[in-house]
Amino acid sequence: MKYLILIGVVVGLIWWIKFSRPAKPSAPAAEADNGPQPMVRCAHCGLHLPQNEAIDSANAVYCSQAHRDLAEPRA
Repeated sequence: MKYLILIGVVVGLIWWIKFSRPAKPSAPAAEADNGPQPMVRCAHCGLHLPQNEAIDSANAVYCSQAHRDLAEPRA
């Protein structure tokens, strides 16, 4: 019987310690990952990608530097 009481006291103490501490605030997520991102279409291949990953040009938007170079050759 004394072991049953001892086990109950230990479990109660662990439960009290676990739930008496305030919860740690979680780290805020990155600003760019909150919610949906606007999608744009590559002018060369037609791939849709998030606007923050696209490569902007004077005339259009591209999915990679290679596609920008293929579509707009430099002088």
